Amino acid sequence: MLDIMEIQEILPHRYPFLLVDRVTSMEKAKKIEAFKNVSISEPAFTGHFPGHPIYPGVMILEGMAQAGGILALKSNDLSKEELQNKVIYFMSIDKAKFRAPVKPGDQLVYKIEILKLRGTLIVLDGKAYVDDKLVAQAELKAMIIDK
Repeated sequence: MLDIMEIQEILPHRYPFLLVDRVTSMEKAKKIEAFKNVSISEPAFTGHFPGHPIYPGVMILEGMAQAGGILALKSNDLSKEELQNKVIYFMSIDKAKFRAPVKPGDQLVYKIEILKLRGTLIVLDGKAYVDDKLVAQAELKAMIIDK
């Protein structure tokens, strides 16, 4: 549905902090599904952990947040020009749980649903899967603001 070039038109993030490779489906104001291919070349694996690489939970949460940011920005029907002047600020992450480690070679699938959308405020239910197994989940609150 959205490739990396289209994602970069929406999100301000760039390497090494752009954590969504592709959006596979999206229903505006409802839900999004996206993924990130986790590679051994990720900078985080240099120190997390040598000889036993585990993708950091905080990076999984950030990936969920970025997928949610794409959904929030696309749900507001902003023009390309308006998109370039907006940014998502996350206000809270609640009920975060990590169920299984994510390793190099895994594909993280983010499934994000909108729980509440009022103007510039958005509350999201985020889940991350590897091979259809839930590896992480959280409730994310964010606000769309001008840069």
